This record gives sequence, C-alpha cells and structure tokens, in this order.
Amino acid sequence: MCFESLGQDSHDDGKGEVTPGRIANICPHKVCRHLPPDLDSIMQAILSADPARAMPALVGLRECTVEEATPLLLLALEQSPFVIRSMSCAGLGVKRSPQGQQALERVLREDGDANVRAEAANALASYGVQQAWPILSQAFAADGQWLVRCSILAALAEQPEMTPPQLLSLARQALMDEDGTVRVGGAELLGRILQEASDPNDPITLEAREAMTALQNDPDHRVVAVALNSLV
Repeated sequence: MCFESLGQDSHDDGKGEVTPGRIANICPHKVCRHLPPDLDSIMQAILSADPARAMPALVGLRECTVEEATPLLLLALEQSPFVIRSMSCAGLGVKRSPQGQQALERVLREDGDANVRAEAANALASYGVQQAWPILSQAFAADGQWLVRCSILAALAEQPEMTPPQLLSLARQALMDEDGTVRVGGAELLGRILQEASDPNDPITLEAREAMTALQNDPDHRVVAVALNSLV
C-alpha cells in the first residue's frame, strides 16, 4: 500500500512532519512524487492524525482526480482516529479505483471499528452490485455487528440491479437477527420484492409474501409496521 514506509522516514526533520523532499522516499508511486503545494498540504493534514485538520483536507479531495486522490485516501486509512478512516472509506466510494476497492474489501474484513466497516460497506456498494455482491453478502453472513449489517442492507436496497433471489437471500438472513433494526431492513427487502413483482405466483414472490405475513407478529413494532404497509 502507498506510504507503507511512513513509520521509518516521516520524522527525519525531528518535528514529526514529512517534508516535501522526503515524499519520494515515502511513496513508491509516481503520483505521490513532487506533489503540488495543495496536495502536499492535504498530505500533511492527514499525517497529523488530527481529525480537525484531516477531515477538511479529505473533503478537499473532491476537487482532485482519482489518480491524485487515491494515494491520499489510502494513506488516511492507515491513521488511528476512526473518523479519519471512515471519511477515507467514503472518499474511496466516490473516487473509485481498483486499488480503492481492494482497500475497502480489506477494511470490511479486518478493521476493528464497526463504524469504519459500515462506511466501507456503503462505499463498496457504489462500485455496483456485480462487483460488490460477493464481498458484501459474505460480510453480512460473517459480521454480526448490527451497524455493519444495517449499512449493507441499506446500501444494497438502493441498488436497482439487485435481483429478487439476491434480495430474498439477504432478507432471510436479516430476519434471523436478534436486533430489531436489522430485521426492519430485512422486511424492507421483502417489501421491495412484493412491490416490484410482475407475477404474484412466482415462487420468490410467494415466499416473500409468506414471510412478510409472519412478520405481523414480530415483537418489534417497527418490523410489524413495515409488514402491514407492505401487505396493504
């Protein structure tokens, strides 16, 4: 990953800052060498690990190209404050690249903070269902944290490319969760299946309707509300 040798070279001036003359040693990629002053300022803000400096700097990457922004967003993923890593994930969902997708998949699997994993899941969905479905469906099955699961449900529910079998598969898992918020997300997926069904006798539609009918007895009133609204 870009800037992987940061810990060895970043304090050469004794002040804890990376000077422009050290940039080429820190980053092996050409895009990181001889940075213009604005990008160098963003790099310095990210390396400060101070959210008050790093967050506005990351927002400033909106005006950069994918090639300019990606190494800096990857650098932000290596910082300790979770808000910086979360913002980086959001940025990689906007400035999409193969390197960014790989980094987001790693974060979704390995980051210890559920907020960051949730943001990574949301960002991965922006790469499209064809690319995101395998990793997001695996993460949903493996990660029991409600925030991550809700992020996956919400992100995929907004994707028009999601097929009825995919929606039903995810809904089945969500409805088995003990957390009511996750079950609400699962019920909403069933509602989408029923709303978009062209054949009321299709097996997937019938299963979705049967499951939605059963949810009228769910202990969480929010789940019941979704079921009643969908069955009207």
